[in-house]
Amino acid sequence: MMKIANAQQSIPLYDVVPNNKISASAETSETGADGVTRISKVSVPEMFMYQPEHPNGTAVLICPGGGYRILAISHEGHDVAKALTQWGITAFVLKYRLPDDETMLNKSIGPLQDAERAMQLIREHAGEWHINSKRVGVMGFSAGGHLAASLSTKYNQQLIENPKRTSFRPDFSVLVYPVISFADSITHMGSRDNLIGKKPSVEKIKSYSNELLVNKKTPPAFLVHARDDGGVPVANSMVYYNALLKHHVPAAIRYFDKGGHGFGMHNKKEAGEWMDDLKQWLTDRKLL
Repeated sequence: MMKIANAQQSIPLYDVVPNNKISASAETSETGADGVTRISKVSVPEMFMYQPEHPNGTAVLICPGGGYRILAISHEGHDVAKALTQWGITAFVLKYRLPDDETMLNKSIGPLQDAERAMQLIREHAGEWHINSKRVGVMGFSAGGHLAASLSTKYNQQLIENPKRTSFRPDFSVLVYPVISFADSITHMGSRDNLIGKKPSVEKIKSYSNELLVNKKTPPAFLVHARDDGGVPVANSMVYYNALLKHHVPAAIRYFDKGGHGFGMHNKKEAGEWMDDLKQWLTDRKLL
């Protein structure tokens, strides 16, 4: 198991992984010249819990990005968790399964199963972990943003066993340069291909396009996107934001003119820290 500095606890998601084929784990982890650690071929999911010195009751489940092909788990995961603990937030980095026909019976639901299970564990252990079960949010970057938005719109789709009927619905979401839509015109095609295949039906494309699934019970959201994002078009955040407003769901969006894709917490191409805006948004919502 990979050891993470300052991670107080590594938590396996399951005793028996659902939707799983018998397959030896081939997970690999590499740190590139850019300092980013990328994990591939995740078939055994877990989450890493970071506990603040003085918990304020709020928790956030963090979903790193990587096109549903890898997980950029350092700058879109562990680094973010450490920053959130400085605000009193208990943070969980989700190492979710990456879609693979060799390891899954149905690769298109594997990541969302893991996100549901993580929310289930967080809420069912809320008292033990000093968390208010009504202040549990989700945060996702890029394809992890698609997963976070999927959890925010599909929380009633019970893809795992849930004997206690624990709610999978996040109380808020933070979506950073997220893949939202699987529509041909604006999607990140790599994420779509990896999750639902290269020749999905029109119905399947619609069922994975989160802007079409928003309703009045979708959790409030804070979004971040650069207008010059060449990987995931800014239109993804725009259509989700507009859908939230249409259904009278509180939402805020921080645009950058420059920044491209994958900048994590710090956009070095433009002044101003979006994390400062997020902190104010959380404060205004009485989550800090």
